[in-house]
Amino acid sequence: MHKSIVNLNLIKEDLKSKIKNYQNVKVIAVSKTFPIESIIPLIEYGHLEYGENKVQEAITKWTDIKLTNPDIKLHLIGKLQTNKVKFALKLFDYIHSVDTKKLAKKIADEELKQNKKIKIFLQVNIGNEEQKSGINKNNLNDFYLYCKNLNLDVVGLMCIPPVGDNSENFFKEMALLNKKLNLLELSMGMSSDYIEAAKNSATYLRIGSNIFGKRS
Repeated sequence: MHKSIVNLNLIKEDLKSKIKNYQNVKVIAVSKTFPIESIIPLIEYGHLEYGENKVQEAITKWTDIKLTNPDIKLHLIGKLQTNKVKFALKLFDYIHSVDTKKLAKKIADEELKQNKKIKIFLQVNIGNEEQKSGINKNNLNDFYLYCKNLNLDVVGLMCIPPVGDNSENFFKEMALLNKKLNLLELSMGMSSDYIEAAKNSATYLRIGSNIFGKRS
C-alpha cells in the first residue's frame, strides 16, 4: 500500500479514536507542490478531497483528472487574486480564502457569467496578524451579509492561527463565530493541530505533510 494511503488511514484512525463525531470531519489532502504522480495512488484509493494553493498549478495538475473523476472535490486554500477568479471557478469546487469585498464581488460576477455556483469559506484573520490575509473578526458580520447579498453560497469560515501560539484558543473562538452566523462548515486545522481543530467543530481539515511527507 502506498505511503500516502497508509498515512491517510492513520489520520482517520486518530480522528476515530479521539473525536466523537469523527464521521462529520473531512480530510482535505493538501497536494500543493506535490507532483500528480504522488497523488494518483490516493485518487485510485478513492479519496475525493484535495487542496491546492495556486490556480495555475492546479490547472496543470487537475484539469484532465477531474474530467475522468467527476466526484473529486478541489479546494482552493491559498490566496486568490481577482484576475484569476474566472480560471478558479472553472476548476475548483470550494474557495477557502474569500476575505475582501472586491474578491467577493468578482466571484459573484463570474458565477453569473459561467452559470456555476461555488462553495465559499470566509477567511478570518483570527490572530489579527498584519502580514496575514483574512477579514478582521470585528468586520465579519458585515462582510458575511455583503456576501449573502451577492448571493454567494457561504458555507463556513476558515482560519490559519498564529504560528507558535496555542491553536486551541483560536479554534474555540472560530467555532463561536461560525455558530453565531449559523454556518455548517468550518475549515481549520493542519498537520500539527488537526485533532484540536476537530475537537472544536472543524468539518474540513487541511492536511498536507502528514499525508504526502515533507515538502522539499
